[in-house]
Amino acid sequence: MGALKFSGVAKSFETIEALCPLDLEVPDGEFLTLLGPSGSGKTTLLNICAGYLEPSAGRLYVNGRDVTHLPPRSRNMGMVFQSYALFPHMNVAENIAYGLKVRRLPREAIARKVEEVLEMLHLGGYGGRAIRALSGGQQQRVALARAIIIEPDILLMDEPLGALDRQLRKDVQLEIRRMHVARPRTTLYVTHDQEEALVMSDRIAVMRGGRVVQSGSGKELYERPVDSFVARFLGESNLLPGKVVSIHAGRATLAVAGLDKPVIGRATNGIAPGRQASALIRPEHVRPQAAGTTARVLERVYLGELVALRLVLSHGLELWCRRYAWEAPASDVTEIGWDAEHVSILPDAGGPAPANGSLLPEKA
Repeated sequence: MGALKFSGVAKSFETIEALCPLDLEVPDGEFLTLLGPSGSGKTTLLNICAGYLEPSAGRLYVNGRDVTHLPPRSRNMGMVFQSYALFPHMNVAENIAYGLKVRRLPREAIARKVEEVLEMLHLGGYGGRAIRALSGGQQQRVALARAIIIEPDILLMDEPLGALDRQLRKDVQLEIRRMHVARPRTTLYVTHDQEEALVMSDRIAVMRGGRVVQSGSGKELYERPVDSFVARFLGESNLLPGKVVSIHAGRATLAVAGLDKPVIGRATNGIAPGRQASALIRPEHVRPQAAGTTARVLERVYLGELVALRLVLSHGLELWCRRYAWEAPASDVTEIGWDAEHVSILPDAGGPAPANGSLLPEKA
């Protein structure tokens, strides 16, 4: 295994700056996910790491060794592609063994390693199967086995679960996470799926416009986003726009049109009195409150044990809340509130902001 370091790495395609100069380190054994929308630069960064793209500037290091200009075959990295890229004319065992054969390992050693990795990924007895006879989840695990059997310093994965259905994707997410916990390996994973990032990662780097906007654990990013972009991208959110009235002792007061009282919450970097900002209130933190703000229920969405409610406040301000089904109000009018400890006052990251009414919480 090895530590990975990007130092001032950038990439331009003619006049398009796909990746701005950035510094990023992945400690030995860490599972880091690059999370962001299409065009954010995450796949470009992964391909630079793999050696499929040359950076326009900067250096790449593995265990302190400069590998910036080494070809992919000389980097000792394993790659799992979105399309799996399995050889259809080879069976499962032959696909998995391919990298070891290229490295000219003895036949007996190859056979032993193939059996070990088959058992580890719950594919025991599948070695002789044809690739076309496997399910999508099984093909994904074969692709993963082929990448890890060479014992790479770095494991790279480019949206490998994108072709799987929702339930199978959840199952494989847990398999990958359990495998990583059992045998930690420095991993760089690319996805635009927030659930994948939260389930599998030790750390998440949220990217936008070729830059890393914020990195940290899933809990840190969910509970302490640096701006409205991260708040919208990681988890469902109610963002109430307003103007900052004051900041004191780490707390900010925001005047929001349509609310009788200002919203108080954690002050984040980039806000200042008199400037526009948004109050982030997660749907799960909107709760019943006697003598609170009056809200009318516009929509109820049944989610099993949960019910998502779309509420409208005075002056047409909308937000979502989540309640357990047995706690959901029967009336179409309710009193709500929120705890200032769970509110963040965030700078506007720019770009289009989805209306709160378009947010449909999917999970607790």
